[in-house]
Amino acid sequence: MNWRDRGLCLREDPDLFFPIGTINSAQVAIQTDEAKAVCRHCPVTEQCLAWAVDAGPIEGIWGGTTEGERRAMRRREVCRPAETESAA
Repeated sequence: MNWRDRGLCLREDPDLFFPIGTINSAQVAIQTDEAKAVCRHCPVTEQCLAWAVDAGPIEGIWGGTTEGERRAMRRREVCRPAETESAA
């Protein structure tokens, strides 16, 4: 069975995980928090997050993170090898 088949998001309205920028920022924040709450209880959050980080820029809430949060994760991963080499 694929990890996607076990995601709690399958039981939710897909729009919950894709906040629309045309609604006000308070509504986007509330919707994002609601989506992340589903992710916190999901049995495949780690697999989902790993997929989203590897996939690159992808819209929506995946693995309990926003696109901006995943972008920051990727940047930190890129910087780590350079930090390790300079410390050696």
